[in-house]
Amino acid sequence: MSSVDVPEQVPPSLAGTSVPGGWAQTDRHGNLVPTPHLRQLFEYFLSALGEETLEQLVARIEAALSALEEPARSQALATLGAYLEYKLAVSELEQSYSQVSGLEAGEMQRRMAEIQALRRTWLDADTADAFFADDEAVDHFQIEKLKIAGDDSLTDAQKAEALQRAESSLPAPLRKAREETRRFSDYEQARLALADDPRALEAWRQEAFGEEVAGKLARLEEEQKDWDSRWQSYSRDRHRLMSSGLAAPERQEALERLRASYFNETERIRAEALDSIR
Repeated sequence: MSSVDVPEQVPPSLAGTSVPGGWAQTDRHGNLVPTPHLRQLFEYFLSALGEETLEQLVARIEAALSALEEPARSQALATLGAYLEYKLAVSELEQSYSQVSGLEAGEMQRRMAEIQALRRTWLDADTADAFFADDEAVDHFQIEKLKIAGDDSLTDAQKAEALQRAESSLPAPLRKAREETRRFSDYEQARLALADDPRALEAWRQEAFGEEVAGKLARLEEEQKDWDSRWQSYSRDRHRLMSSGLAAPERQEALERLRASYFNETERIRAEALDSIR
């Protein structure tokens, strides 16, 4: 276990967040069962690199892994070490690639194969599959999509059918996520097309999402319209206040009163954050 000095406070980017769960899985002999959740645990802490050193973040991961009993604890620590070696190796590999935008399917496939081989060099097959199955399914789909788009022998209808077949090979959660993304993309287009016909838009929502979700979307839109209206009025008043020539302390007090007159407590936090970036 590492003897690195680790601050009591977590890195700022992790403050208020929860450590991923579901990773402490073992079989009936006490051996570690690799899962996507274990990789999520690693990446949760490693995402704060730069706020703390790698050694400090690794020590935090090791502390989390100490909840495991042997032999799973040692196996998890070994997996962490192998994963870090893989991360370093893949970073060096990616640096060797020329920075070319719009890669063709063949070149993308070659690069993905090299990265997949690296994963299975540093990690055993079960761990590599558990950690990267979804990523590799998406990579395969993206390659197929490029191949389909570049196949001039196919009609638009045939390309759409081939794309649907390729998408069907994705894991169910990823397919569902893509379907949801498409539905909301279609909704944005419908909102623009039916902006002047609220009844038609409501009918579209009901058909596309069902009554419950359609109702939530309608309420969210009304809330957004209300916010936009109040924000515009607040912004005009704020501009006049900031140009009033008041001394800084009085100006700040007046600004806080102004926010309170337009927004509730939660909205004031959002308004203050928006003010800070303009």
